[in-house]
Amino acid sequence: MKYWLWGLILSVFLWGCQGSVATDVAPITLTFWHGINPPANRIVFEELVAQFNAQNLDIKVQPIYVGQADQQFPKILTAIVGNSPPDLLWFDSLLTGRLVDVQGIVPLTEWLQKGSHLANLDPALLPGMTFEGQLWSVPFTTSNLGIFYRPDLFAQAGITTLPRTWEEWATVAQRLTRDRDGDGRPDQYGLLLPLGKGEWTVFSWLPFWFSAGGEVVQDTIPLADQATLKALHFWQKLLHMGVAILSAPERGYEQEAFIQGRVAMQITGPWTLGYLQQTGVPFQVMPIPQATRPATILGGANVFVMRTQPERQQAALRFLDYVLGDEFQVQWAIRTGALPVTQSARQHPDYQAFLATQPALQVFLQQMSVAYSRPNGVNYHRLSDCLGRTIEATLLGKTPDQAVAEQAQRCPSTPSTHG
Repeated sequence: MKYWLWGLILSVFLWGCQGSVATDVAPITLTFWHGINPPANRIVFEELVAQFNAQNLDIKVQPIYVGQADQQFPKILTAIVGNSPPDLLWFDSLLTGRLVDVQGIVPLTEWLQKGSHLANLDPALLPGMTFEGQLWSVPFTTSNLGIFYRPDLFAQAGITTLPRTWEEWATVAQRLTRDRDGDGRPDQYGLLLPLGKGEWTVFSWLPFWFSAGGEVVQDTIPLADQATLKALHFWQKLLHMGVAILSAPERGYEQEAFIQGRVAMQITGPWTLGYLQQTGVPFQVMPIPQATRPATILGGANVFVMRTQPERQQAALRFLDYVLGDEFQVQWAIRTGALPVTQSARQHPDYQAFLATQPALQVFLQQMSVAYSRPNGVNYHRLSDCLGRTIEATLLGKTPDQAVAEQAQRCPSTPSTHG
């Protein structure tokens, strides 16, 4: 046999052996704990993860749904203490201080500063990533709160100009409150306010606190400041005027009253767009009315890299590269209605084409420049509970001064320091 033929056979044999060795090496399997809802969005995420896995044969990301926030946190702590944490954790950035305190996550400052991701992120998201001078997470998705309203009910009331200030909003709500059946009681109210002491109530109220001039001081929200009292007084005023009704306890995010036309306005975010569109109910969105300045509150979730082994952490960073890339961000935004976290994804032709069909999203994108983050210190869970109890007491009839005084002793007024 000719030497060149032997050489060809030998080359093919060696190439085949090398290929079989490469495919025999097991990929690193990364666990990704999350609480993505609704279920349809979980399916979208799983499909996007499958795309990453197909493109990276040495890494396999395994999404695991572990419940909502109140269900997740005990599992997370147990996993960290038991030295069996997930590799990646999807959670609200509010958990940052507590995860740092238990040494459960690794800082991402150096990684973010080396690459191009930091410059590409919306600057409004940086406070939620930051704790004690370090960056600890990357945004997965973002959103903020606006006012959804029924244009058909506005037209019936002869309202042609959207309210911009608190006082204008109260006046519009008054015009939208109507007794349709003549029994002396309104059967249509201007707006819905969320009753409860949980995070949804706090989240819905904080835009008004920021708009009244509230400032986060050392990872806390001063309870007895003028902004707190002003925002509490305004919500109570809406009730006293008879233009607002309260939700069922801890159910302020439900939209049945809005869909049925029993309320004309509701505080919520872009994640409800798909659901409302399916109902066929007419709706539009306006910015949160302002007191002394325009303001809204940031929502969304971040991804943390858990403290495991160096090679697993490096593999996790490769997945974060994918999450922050246009391929993921554009598809996630188009298929779920969430806002992209990067500037490049927002300018992507596919997203711009989608945006042209969803004018309501423009309101939320424009509000990002006046969106504020909640504190993410170690004590946020106590702070939120304290604020929630104060807001609930005010909505149930106590004066703001009484409600603040009752909670002042139990509220964290200064941040805990991490040792």
